Amino acid sequence: MLKKITAWVEDRMDLSTVRHLMLEKTVPKHRYTFFHLFGGAALFLFVIQIVTGILLLLYYKPTAGEAYKSVKFIITQVPFGWLIRSIHSWSANLMILAIFLHMFAKYFLKAYRKPRELTWISGFILLVLAMGFGFTGYLLPWNELAYFATRVGTESVGATPLIGHWLLQVFRGGEDVTGATLNRFFAIHVTVLPLVIIGILSIHLLLVQAQGMSKPIDVEEKGKIPFFPNFMLRDLMMWLGALIILLGLATFLPWELGRPVDTFASAPAGIKPEWYFLSMYQILKWMPAALAGIPGELIGIALINIGGALVLLVPFLDRKASREERSPWFTIFGILALVFLVAITVYAKLY
Repeated sequence: MLKKITAWVEDRMDLSTVRHLMLEKTVPKHRYTFFHLFGGAALFLFVIQIVTGILLLLYYKPTAGEAYKSVKFIITQVPFGWLIRSIHSWSANLMILAIFLHMFAKYFLKAYRKPRELTWISGFILLVLAMGFGFTGYLLPWNELAYFATRVGTESVGATPLIGHWLLQVFRGGEDVTGATLNRFFAIHVTVLPLVIIGILSIHLLLVQAQGMSKPIDVEEKGKIPFFPNFMLRDLMMWLGALIILLGLATFLPWELGRPVDTFASAPAGIKPEWYFLSMYQILKWMPAALAGIPGELIGIALINIGGALVLLVPFLDRKASREERSPWFTIFGILALVFLVAITVYAKLY
């Protein structure tokens, strides 16, 4: 019966690509092969985001008067609604963490070198889009913490020269964070970002499929691992581990709803963004009011954008890696950047 079904499908479409993936695709085996698994973990968590997001959409109401009530209804009245919401929130954070780990692993393994420049660029764009998911989704419960954190986050956009005020209005849908902002963030979160991220993700996966997984420079290769079933089983074990961690966090540390927002109240003390924005938040916080007549916030935003641009352009800056040579200065830069990000994030969280 299986042969008949396969023959019927093959008469109507070419399955050679699928057959190649299942039977012929291999993965280089070396002592760093494990680090290839973080990308699959991020993809797995993204699928969980989609599934749980669709379930939440069945009850969520994206209006200023009903958003908080609908989320409260989900976690108190809908069977297992609290668990679905908690899984959605925790998987978003774990997905971004997995993408960060995947990016740094590929950076230190020099996987961005020729001919994989576009793979690196599309991966970096996916990281930015994932953080955009976190930023837009943070406001949707319309609670006190989300409201004031969004006000602080969008105010930074207003410091952009020339177009800052216009960008601020585009993000907020007006001069301040209101129900229009909530509707706008909801539309971006459930429509715009999913369409864009699925498109970029498709390109990223096609590039990985076409080019294969890279082998680190000057690392001894110990043969090849068949992608199916050997490497796929490793991916499945990583997914199982991620699922166990996710269910543990969602069950024993359920995501809190917080208090409903009072738009006329002053911002509570200690308002901070999510952990993946803490480094940028702390950099802006350390900036002086002005430096050489230039607003400190503008300088901070410029530094953050320059840092992002450098990471994006690494494949074109690291000429040695493209020639299959070691590039110790880029490795040192990556270590310093990683230590700095972790240290400043921990500092911003604690202080």
